[in-house]
Amino acid sequence: MATAKSGPRLGILGGTFDPIHYGHLRLAEEVGESLNLEHLYLIPAALPPHKGHKTVSPFHHRLEMTRVASAESPLLKVLDLEGRREGFSYSIETLKAFHAMFQPDPDLHFVLGMDAFLEIETWKDFRSLFSYAHFVVIKRPGFPSDILESFLPTLGVSFEKRGQGNRFLAPSGYEVIFMEATLMDISSTKIRENVAAGKSIRFLVPEAVRSYIRNNTLYRSHENA
Repeated sequence: MATAKSGPRLGILGGTFDPIHYGHLRLAEEVGESLNLEHLYLIPAALPPHKGHKTVSPFHHRLEMTRVASAESPLLKVLDLEGRREGFSYSIETLKAFHAMFQPDPDLHFVLGMDAFLEIETWKDFRSLFSYAHFVVIKRPGFPSDILESFLPTLGVSFEKRGQGNRFLAPSGYEVIFMEATLMDISSTKIRENVAAGKSIRFLVPEAVRSYIRNNTLYRSHENA
């Protein structure tokens, strides 16, 4: 079993963030607070491997929207880590980069939804992921709370159940942690569609993001809608 990390307790929430909205931000704030993290890093994906051929807005726009959106919270930070790399934005590379950047070795918490976690076998080097970070899996509507207990044994990682079933220990010493958080029924797709249709996105995104979208005429074309 891995020894306890002596470095900072940090979180990672990646995403396309096209655009970032209050659902992303509230989730990040709650998880960071619940897990007593020093900072939670929002990391826009440069070239998301699971988006297929779907067009996403230029990285610099998504990065800047994420920066202006998170400015209100001392807990949230933004990194352009994936924008500096060429090719697809693989999570395993991001986790390795965090361990190289932060010394002493950080205690990392990778945040994702249950829907994404159930597809983790499609991720690059997916078994190795559990040697670099805790995985904080957020409950999603339509997925039973006990689904992790039946799913984890299929990954071939030898997880051990801890406590009442919301934490599972990997041989590396990192855990898969099941959490509930406030889920807002907001989607980036709907926001882009509203902008393209000339409809309001007020109260779906921070005002600074709404202004950025307007000032840079994002999502106006059919390509981005």
